[in-house]
Amino acid sequence: MILELDCGNTFIKWRLLNNDTVAAFAGGVVDSDQALIDVVLEQAVSLRACRLVSVRSDEETSNLISRLQASFNVECLVARPEVFLSGVRNGYEQYERLGLDRWLAVVGAYQLSRKASLVIDLGTAITSDFVAADGLHLGGFICPGVPLMRTQLRTHTRRTRYDADEAARALKELLPGRATAEAVERGCLLMLRSFVGAQVTMATELLGSGFDIFLTGGDASLVMDVIPGAHVVPDLVFIGLAIACPID
Repeated sequence: MILELDCGNTFIKWRLLNNDTVAAFAGGVVDSDQALIDVVLEQAVSLRACRLVSVRSDEETSNLISRLQASFNVECLVARPEVFLSGVRNGYEQYERLGLDRWLAVVGAYQLSRKASLVIDLGTAITSDFVAADGLHLGGFICPGVPLMRTQLRTHTRRTRYDADEAARALKELLPGRATAEAVERGCLLMLRSFVGAQVTMATELLGSGFDIFLTGGDASLVMDVIPGAHVVPDLVFIGLAIACPID
């Protein structure tokens, strides 16, 4: 088995691949290094290799790798910043400053499309990236996602308090809110959808009419109806990771 990891600042997304297929044998999301080790041990499989992408600090990433090697006696391949990979040229002035998860999502999208693309990752933060038909990364944007917007309102506005059930009920429609949960949840969602719509408009200006749109991240379902025809690819970062860290 091959263990693949997408290590964010808060959560670790993981999946196990059979050696001879790209289909995931198992996968999920955990909130700590120990939880990751525990859940992989529960699978009772033998690991042949591990590859990972991390936006954590070097120290945090090194600590995780050490724990994985000690627990599973496995080599860990780590994605690194690159100027050029699989037809895509990094568009940042300082290429190493582009977030590795964004970079791999762009590489994965271009691998699937081989044409101009808009890549939108809707997670804790939202990122968008524009890729020209020749593979040149034109840059992108970063803004708070729904989780961050909600947390900031709850943290800095004392009367903004409600539970998960209220939040879920609030999103059954998008009329002006008549309760705090409705006002916050619907407001955040409308900001999200407006941002995504603006990215499509900009992509039309930058890329012309013949571009693909890729959505990834946990909140992709919230905007699918805003962009009919978009490709929803939950494991887009992992597609790029396999390209960056091939395993014989």
